[in-house]
Amino acid sequence: MCPGERNDEGATAARLALLLTAFRPGDSALGVSELARRTGLPKSSTHRLIGHLARQGLLERDGTGVRLGLRLFEIGQLAVRQRGLADAARPYLADLREATRNTVHFAVLEGTEVVYLDVLRGPDAPRLPSRTGGRFPAHATAVGKAILAFSPDSLVEQVIAAGLGRISRRTITAPGLLRRQLAKARAEGVAYEREESVPGVVCVAAPVLDAGGTAVAGISLAGWANRMGTARIGPAVRTASLALSRTLRG
Repeated sequence: MCPGERNDEGATAARLALLLTAFRPGDSALGVSELARRTGLPKSSTHRLIGHLARQGLLERDGTGVRLGLRLFEIGQLAVRQRGLADAARPYLADLREATRNTVHFAVLEGTEVVYLDVLRGPDAPRLPSRTGGRFPAHATAVGKAILAFSPDSLVEQVIAAGLGRISRRTITAPGLLRRQLAKARAEGVAYEREESVPGVVCVAAPVLDAGGTAVAGISLAGWANRMGTARIGPAVRTASLALSRTLRG
């Protein structure tokens, strides 16, 4: 993609966002003229962009105007549920950080990556590239492996088909080895990552499971490879994930 195409896409995305955020509390349907006035966009562009949004269900026709579509409500509910997950997890994450003084992550799987819903940095832990709202390839993280180990096989194959990119010298890039690690994690309830995302850092993770035993999220603990004993820390991470799983089911 050339720079001009990227700029065009960015400008289009910005105009679409302007239209969606032009609606205010109390608004029902707005006409093209009013939306053009609020956004500062030409009426012709406003009309064209409204058509795109309406076809995706993000806006709905209402007489001569448009209103926010139900698809936006559905997307908003997903965000609320994710925020609710993070809020429910926070006490368990805080206890784990307090007990170990290492960095605790809470993440969900989206496509082939984990998305960090919360990151509590430990005072004795190394600086890590992870951040709340950030993403990382699932195969290169303990929390990604923990989630994949308790996910449908189709998700695992999707991750493998996308390519197991090398993040560090020790990243697992062989599909067979990844599958064996996931099988071991499923049997033990705990997944490990040993300097596979960041040199000198190890990580232990466990899945947060729904009533059917499928992972909905994962908790991980990261620390220095020469200080944090993964075998010793594993049970604590597993206990936190089990407790959160019970809380979410209740």
